[in-house]
Amino acid sequence: MLVYRVSKTKYAADLKGEGARLWGGRWNHRMVGCLYTSESRALAILEYTVNISLDDIPRALSLVTIDIPDQKIMVLKESALPGDWKSIPAPSSTKDFGSDLLLAADQPVIKIPSAVLPSEYNYLLNPRHAESEKFKIKDIADFVYDVRIKQS
Repeated sequence: MLVYRVSKTKYAADLKGEGARLWGGRWNHRMVGCLYTSESRALAILEYTVNISLDDIPRALSLVTIDIPDQKIMVLKESALPGDWKSIPAPSSTKDFGSDLLLAADQPVIKIPSAVLPSEYNYLLNPRHAESEKFKIKDIADFVYDVRIKQS
């Protein structure tokens, strides 16, 4: 199955979740690696858009397509998530919840509703899981961010 992410070009080939490990995210604390991906290119762009300010968008961006195994995907429904999971900024409850799942490394992939569009899904790839070597980059394409998306 294919999943997508928008990334700074210099990190496009990273499958270890180094950015999330260094900075944390909605579903992980700092020092817990995670690769945030989405079920579609459009959702990946939307997720990127809500998580970056216009002034911080780099010139060199890539749209990355990653092939992941269809099996062993932990599917989480909204009812299983912390009650404040859509809060902005991301609360510690979601970071705790996701970090616990990632550190347990029971599954290589976690399918989770998007906080932006809960009827669509993001896929958290767990670099700690033994089967993470099955994650394969299929394509890295230059991506020019259309700033009209962020204009006020």
